[in-house]
Amino acid sequence: MNGTQGTNGNQDANGTAAPAVIVVGSGPTGLLLAGDLAAAGVPVTLLEKRPHEISNLSRALVLHARTLEQLDARGLADELEAKGKLLDRLRLFAHLDVALDKLPSRYNHLLVLPQYEVERVLERRAIAAGVDFRYESELTGLTQDADGVTLEVTGPDGELSTLRAAYAVGADGLHSPVRKAIGLPFPGKSVIRSLVLADVKLAEKPASVLTVNAAGDAFAFIAPFADGYYRVIGWNRARNVADSEPLDLEEVKEITRLALGRDYGMYDARWMSRFHSDERQAPAYRVGRVFLAGDAAHVHTPAGAQGMNTGLQDAVNLSWKLAAAVNGRAPEGLLDTYQSERHPIGKAVLRSSGGIVRLAMVKRPWSRAARAVLASFIGAVAPVRNKAIGQITGIGYSYPAPQGAHRLTGRRAPDVALKEGRLYEALREGKFVLIAPEGVEYDEGRAVVTHWTSDRRTTLLVRPDGYVAWAAEEADAGAVRVALAEIVQ
Repeated sequence: MNGTQGTNGNQDANGTAAPAVIVVGSGPTGLLLAGDLAAAGVPVTLLEKRPHEISNLSRALVLHARTLEQLDARGLADELEAKGKLLDRLRLFAHLDVALDKLPSRYNHLLVLPQYEVERVLERRAIAAGVDFRYESELTGLTQDADGVTLEVTGPDGELSTLRAAYAVGADGLHSPVRKAIGLPFPGKSVIRSLVLADVKLAEKPASVLTVNAAGDAFAFIAPFADGYYRVIGWNRARNVADSEPLDLEEVKEITRLALGRDYGMYDARWMSRFHSDERQAPAYRVGRVFLAGDAAHVHTPAGAQGMNTGLQDAVNLSWKLAAAVNGRAPEGLLDTYQSERHPIGKAVLRSSGGIVRLAMVKRPWSRAARAVLASFIGAVAPVRNKAIGQITGIGYSYPAPQGAHRLTGRRAPDVALKEGRLYEALREGKFVLIAPEGVEYDEGRAVVTHWTSDRRTTLLVRPDGYVAWAAEEADAGAVRVALAEIVQ
């Protein structure tokens, strides 16, 4: 077993329940992870060095289909969609405008929604689930042994304290103190310097809902928010300055005119920022009892808007495995699958987002012509287009399956209609879901049992994160019991 129950029921120096898991960082990844653990009955403490304040100065602004499916499995997707703006097309270049309405998902679109709105919903859920939030608490040291992890923390008044838990997760961003404490490098490089961001109003509405193009030395992207503002991201190769260099609206307008031919009458900027974009990935997402997730594990260019989504998917993958370990129900090696499943996807996102931004950066006429040809090819050839969209939206990724496993094992389970409702409604209990043929009944408390609406005879065991753990055709009750004993414990 990978489980450790020693922290459950214990108390810390203040007499409060000691956590089984400590999550460092209260961005979207940390909030979702902590909320999942608490909802599963795991005592969890979330440390955040900032004061209790959700900033509206966030860069991420898109939720893709796979992330929306996972949020639906937590009963949150409908609320978030009501706050944002749905886009049914993804335009990457002038010659590549891809419709999403054929995406094999209930969420056959992308959702434009500022990161801070996502954080507010996830924070509310985490509080309701019982997460112990500790703001203005900075990690200053971390050690681990065979039985747990000890964290040294500096609190709001500068006081020093220690926290002990079975596991710790660093969801603490690009400069992760957790990653540094466990001695992991963060190899990679800065890809683009002096990107500019601005949230503005436009006097002239763009013809396309999502506007993006690169021309000459400039690149610009414009996307609408639901409140009448637009997010503008731009880059000018000819102006490579430090992040600290002041930014004014005229510079944003100039970049937009260079890339798009017009600035749409930008005015009333409520936020502007200059930053650089890195491509980095930690070589391991786990060292002993300490895990990395989100930007602490990988950072990408903003192309394709995959960063926040990838981090949220890390949290979804890790949370149920940690809960199983804490509760003593994790099969041998389960926690190791976090590395084997998520690290390759982080690497794939680095490649795809990096490829998009490098295409946007090409300068020579022949390179731009080649980009146009490639974009037209992707748009015209369905298998290539579907693979690209599957990667960007997240629905195209699968996890490794054991040799000889059923062909569905490791694949994303779509939100199929069942006799008792939808699959992702059944997943809201945070358990495995066993989908049985019509007329076959199981009295199984470890999994939610439901049935196909058709005469399909496949028996499917779906993990809490919505991927197929086991499947069989015409399985008998004995085979199902064995699978449940091995996988669910």
